[in-house]
Amino acid sequence: MSTLLRLSGVTAFYGAIQALKGVDLEVNEGEIVTLIGANGAGKSTLMMTICGTPRARHGAIVYDGQDITQLPTYQIMRRGLAQSPEGRRIFPRMTVHENLLMGAHGHASGMVGETIEQVFALFPRLKERQAQRGGTLSGGEQQMLAIGRALMSRPRLLLLDEPSLGLAPLVVRQIFGAIRDLNRSTGLTVLLVEQNAFQALRLAHRGYVLVNGAITMAGGGAELLARPEIRAAYLEGGH
Repeated sequence: MSTLLRLSGVTAFYGAIQALKGVDLEVNEGEIVTLIGANGAGKSTLMMTICGTPRARHGAIVYDGQDITQLPTYQIMRRGLAQSPEGRRIFPRMTVHENLLMGAHGHASGMVGETIEQVFALFPRLKERQAQRGGTLSGGEQQMLAIGRALMSRPRLLLLDEPSLGLAPLVVRQIFGAIRDLNRSTGLTVLLVEQNAFQALRLAHRGYVLVNGAITMAGGGAELLARPEIRAAYLEGGH
């Protein structure tokens, strides 16, 4: 199994505050890898650092064998990465269909219709709502739209930042089920940042635990789920 993404000794800062402290992380082709941790641990910062904002101060980020650490964000994303960001950030005045088209910007027009149909097959609710403005959708539908928009670029690596945030348990299961189906059917590689440690570790092949900007634990998803310190900190009301 080849390594698609590797972070080696990555540090990042917001002003004078160090948000990432020498992070080492690998994502292999075809894997779902999750990063769990409490709110404020640096999970979203890590995702943004991969995309070039903020820039890694030290260390290296290698994607598909090429060092992307100092590349501008637009060049990084053109290499086959797509992000569904925390907070969804859809275009509220645009329709579902128009939001999806925004995700396909810069890609071959002949593939757009086919890709939209694949997104609709994954999230049938979006097909029912395709003429509706994004801002009128429910929270779960907006999350489906954010993921669907990211998929429109036909990425090799999908970065998912807090897809379950603020959603009802039933909707969370639907979204995580769709991610699992997508990975199994297409081999799409996924890096998932998530506070819902139980759902994330059940879904992931491997996981990392981030505490105050540093990786403190790594292992298989089921292995981490079974560890008593993980259960105490993240699965039994801990923080």
